[in-house]
Amino acid sequence: QVQLVESGGGLVQPGGSLKLSCAASSGIIFGSYDMGWYRQAPGKQRELVAQIAREGDTKYGDSVKGRFTISRDNAKNTVTLEMISLKPEDTAVYYCNAKLWSLEYWGKGTLVTVSS
Repeated sequence: QVQLVESGGGLVQPGGSLKLSCAASSGIIFGSYDMGWYRQAPGKQRELVAQIAREGDTKYGDSVKGRFTISRDNAKNTVTLEMISLKPEDTAVYYCNAKLWSLEYWGKGTLVTVSS
């Protein structure tokens, strides 16, 4: 069982920046997991924001390319999402995700609100 805890959400003005962090439980081989961030806005389906594979390859959702950056620190069991040039449409609950073969784990989410 992998526990994922997100942090860093909050209220930010349009054009601002925010950094989300996800800490995974200790005792796992964190480097073996593909990690990702997803988000779900009210009334919408959950969508991919960014992924970082265990080898370090990254993938981004079209709406965040060039604005968001995902990174991981395998020594600290953490994955980070740096967000800049935030827009009101980025408002959502952001979830951390970990995948290893057929296993998949989710955090409880952290709310990001972009509003003036």
